[in-house]
Amino acid sequence: MELIGQKREKTGKQTKSLRKEGNIPAVVFGNDIEPTSITLNLNDFVKVFVGAGETSLIDLKLDKNSHKILINEVQEDPITGKIIHAGLYKPNLNVRTEVEVPVEIIGADVNPVLKSGEGILLTILDEIRVSALPADLPDAFTIDVSTLAEVGAGVTVAELNYDREKVEIVDLDPEELVLKIDTALMAEEEEEVAPVTEEEAIAQMEATAEKEDEEEAEEGAEKKPEKKAE
Repeated sequence: MELIGQKREKTGKQTKSLRKEGNIPAVVFGNDIEPTSITLNLNDFVKVFVGAGETSLIDLKLDKNSHKILINEVQEDPITGKIIHAGLYKPNLNVRTEVEVPVEIIGADVNPVLKSGEGILLTILDEIRVSALPADLPDAFTIDVSTLAEVGAGVTVAELNYDREKVEIVDLDPEELVLKIDTALMAEEEEEVAPVTEEEAIAQMEATAEKEDEEEAEEGAEKKPEKKAE
């Protein structure tokens, strides 16, 4: 996958004009490169981001040079959800790096326990942090749940499918659950609240008002200046 960037001079509020032209501001930084402000075509970036995520190496063409980069950060407009800025990281290809790898679930639509409504799928870990050389980073941890045949069945970290010679999972116990099928009746029932009578409601309001009056009186006393002796 490839992105084409152009160095930019516009910063701050001036970047609004870039977005109107169908571009987004970005910054590339990392190994053997000075932090550089660049411009990317929004549509091209979205296509690459969907395919690469934050774990696949991408070729960034910048001027006459090509850099292997990872998408490090993506900022979205809180209202429209559109991407408004990107951070691109150039790793050292010979040094292990740590990233969050997403968990991808397949087979839920054909799992008999889930289809019957007897159980629900509870995802405990959406992402898993790993350490690996940039070229060896997995795109995702794909888990097929179609064979989980009963409530209580799950998948642990130790059962994940990945290249253990190249990839190391960071700071997780091998027996920690990634997901499991839980009972559909697991949701706790809300405690029944006894109805309040009209007399009780009035008493509660009077008690609250009396407490507020006492607090206001105490505050007034604290603020009242002391009289100086004549």
